[in-house]
Amino acid sequence: MKLSVAIAGKEAMPNAFVVFRGVKESIIKAHTLGYDGVELALKRPDEVSKSELTQWLRENDLEVSAISSGQVFAARNLYFTDENQENRAELYKTFCEFIDLASDFGGLVNIGRTRGPIAGRDIALVENLFLDMAHKVADHAEKRGVELILEPVNRYEIDFLNNLDECSAMLKKINRKNFVMMPDVFHMNIEDDRIGDSFIRNKEYVRYVHFADTNRHAPGDGHMDWKEIFESLSSFGYDGWTTAEILPYPDPDTAAKRTVEYLKGTWGQYYR
Repeated sequence: MKLSVAIAGKEAMPNAFVVFRGVKESIIKAHTLGYDGVELALKRPDEVSKSELTQWLRENDLEVSAISSGQVFAARNLYFTDENQENRAELYKTFCEFIDLASDFGGLVNIGRTRGPIAGRDIALVENLFLDMAHKVADHAEKRGVELILEPVNRYEIDFLNNLDECSAMLKKINRKNFVMMPDVFHMNIEDDRIGDSFIRNKEYVRYVHFADTNRHAPGDGHMDWKEIFESLSSFGYDGWTTAEILPYPDPDTAAKRTVEYLKGTWGQYYR
């Protein structure tokens, strides 16, 4: 497995789930602390320069693990299940640009809360809206060699696709090879029956994993059963990214350092 940390630009919203802000500075810090990559949380693709990003990654021997779209929902209120055609067109344009960026950096684009809510509407309508946009962005992603990673998110943040079983059922409906799953153990701790069993039951779709402890602090700072998590992932040969999407508590540097020390220290046998 490889270890990444969620970062954003300096202009990211205060409530963005990232550890570090400022792309260049974050890449340097991630390298210094011993991470293998960075996950880019962006509102818009033009927040980063491709040439500068390439240089910063090369100088610090890091990769982009994925591009995260949460701020598209939080800051711009764009989402897959919106019925407004202008908003849908803007979302599609943004995702195509994210996909274009990911074709050079990481090859993965996250769909978390950006899928949108049910919000009291007929579930068939919501699913049709989601599936329509899912296929459109999957078409573009297929041309660019990019995978879309759908993230189950707990009920307190969104009311649509909360656990791995629900997500797998939706992925079966989408039925596209480049549409897979991004479990987050913080959300799984709230929504799934047992984290290990759920990972194993839905293993065919697991492509990328978010790590945080039960309090959304650094791994090791809560009561998450990390033995169960690593053993279940290892049981089906998962060897992809594990990315820290945590609260920067007590401060970003300390949280990021604790994460590396705990995961690559205590569970170092799972990291190459």
